[in-house]
Amino acid sequence: MAKRFLMFIACLFVSPMTMAADQVDARAEYIRQHYAKYEYEIPMRDGKTLFTAVYVPYDRTKPYPMLMMRTPYSVGPYGSNQYKKTLAPDQAFEKEGFIFVFQDVRGRFRSQGEYVNMRPQDAYKRGKGAVDDATDTFDTVDWLVKNVPNNNGKVGMYGVSYPGYYTSVASINAHPALKAISPQAPIADWFFDDFHRNGAFALPMAFVFFDTFDNFPKDKHSIWPKGQDMATHDGYQFFLDLGPLSNVNKDYFHNERPFWNELAAHPNYDDYWKARNLLPHLGNTKPATLVVGGWYDTEDLYGPLQTYQTMSKGNKKDNVRLIMGPWFHGQWNRGEGSNMGEADNGFNTSEWFQTNVHLPFFVEHLKDGKSSNLAKATMFDTGAKRWEFFDSWPPKAAKRQTLYFAAKETLSADAPKAKDSYSDYVSDPNKPVPHSKAIGRGWDREYMAEDQRFAARRPDVLLFETEPMEDDLTLAGDIQLKLHFSTSQSAADIIVKLVDVFPPKDENSHDLDKKVGNRHELVRWGAIRGRFRDSMSDPKPFTPGEVTPVNFELYDVLHTIKRGHKLQILVQSSMFPFLDRNPQNYVTNIFEAAEADFVKAEHRIYHDAAHPSKIEISVLK
Repeated sequence: MAKRFLMFIACLFVSPMTMAADQVDARAEYIRQHYAKYEYEIPMRDGKTLFTAVYVPYDRTKPYPMLMMRTPYSVGPYGSNQYKKTLAPDQAFEKEGFIFVFQDVRGRFRSQGEYVNMRPQDAYKRGKGAVDDATDTFDTVDWLVKNVPNNNGKVGMYGVSYPGYYTSVASINAHPALKAISPQAPIADWFFDDFHRNGAFALPMAFVFFDTFDNFPKDKHSIWPKGQDMATHDGYQFFLDLGPLSNVNKDYFHNERPFWNELAAHPNYDDYWKARNLLPHLGNTKPATLVVGGWYDTEDLYGPLQTYQTMSKGNKKDNVRLIMGPWFHGQWNRGEGSNMGEADNGFNTSEWFQTNVHLPFFVEHLKDGKSSNLAKATMFDTGAKRWEFFDSWPPKAAKRQTLYFAAKETLSADAPKAKDSYSDYVSDPNKPVPHSKAIGRGWDREYMAEDQRFAARRPDVLLFETEPMEDDLTLAGDIQLKLHFSTSQSAADIIVKLVDVFPPKDENSHDLDKKVGNRHELVRWGAIRGRFRDSMSDPKPFTPGEVTPVNFELYDVLHTIKRGHKLQILVQSSMFPFLDRNPQNYVTNIFEAAEADFVKAEHRIYHDAAHPSKIEISVLK
């Protein structure tokens, strides 16, 4: 199962939008008729060569720009007579005409050199002759414009997730010919993207991903390794049976997954992680930039939001754009985007993106086409189900508003006046709250907009909500949690969900709505491993019974809570198996926790005058 899933991920970065088999065949035939394929070993400044496949239009009546993707997931099929079935997310790119370039990054598949996960991008600091992914991109672009026939001297670059990261990297001391880039769901800082949520460990993502990606064979350079044969499709049961994280190596990996071992050796945000944080290098990006992300991306939501903010702040050029749609990871390039599970978006948002944003952006900057007139921020409202356009993100017109946690499961605009008021629950790590009502491997996507009634009705989940809205309430921006918390033990995770509660009746017919009546739709969730409440680098235990401030952020949203709906907040301390179980007994390194460390704990959220727990939201009127 792990192998099949990683192959799905690999295909994600190069696959077209969903098509029938006959459409795929027709498209593949079009490519064979209109493009010639070449394979090159492009030399880098240190003498290593990177394997590169180039598809050049047969039409020589005009020069073409190049559109490149650099990937650790293979540029196959290999062989100059073996063609990809698609060259871009949408066939309109192929018919528009580009020179398409695909490159295996250093140390992967047929490229020479050593592969390093999230390699520190510091060659410009180390001096002449030093290499990293940024210099590899520069050297590649330089070679391409000088050697590929019939190119117009302009290069664009795009990619999703890891290829999105390599696209961001290209902006560091970018080659002058690199005119446009589109980092899509880019990794920005791997301690916050993908494998951690404010220190809480995304167990199935790391386990499945690095079981294959981190087990790259030295002698086979064109195939993926075989993953673990998980004993059951029920990820909740599988990871519960797995027990403490220390069992992963003992029972499965046997110390043969280097990056997993690095994760285990660096549970805190130390110098190892800081060196792999790309954001400090992105402050002066020069190419035209389109950052793409999905509101429902369970892998990389932090990355696009932070990449956009970092590239925009202090940049002398107004060259950075952002689009966030109602999509899971990469769905804008390979699915319809019409729905996210039970959440209906109303139309094919992915097609809209390809037609109105993606292709026009590259045509404008690589072909001197007409202006695409893209807004600074093109954002989909997941509640109102429409695109909105802003001059900045978050919108300057947004105003901060505070809602206070209160007794009797309520949220109030008024600060609490009561004394000694709190809500409590017992968290049992041996019976954790499921992250989804569905039975799956634990790395799911539709849960990001899932009906939360399965969780809200558990005794180990707290619920706070407003009265039905008298007017539409549009949330636009980040969400800040400022909680007062205590535990009977010395460790805890705190998970907060923002939920849109639908009314029971249809607002037009006033009949009971059997389809979505009383639906509790997840809008945004976030978590913090309590030990990191004051510092991600210097964790510390809770003092049992002591009221302690815990502040953290839920990532940005654009969502309208419509008239008649309620805004609900859920608080819990497990979300399994997507997040690993916190033992609730403080240990120095959770990867070394023993079975005996996993204990029940009583947790409290305080909402009295001395300890006002609250949520701060940004609201558009």
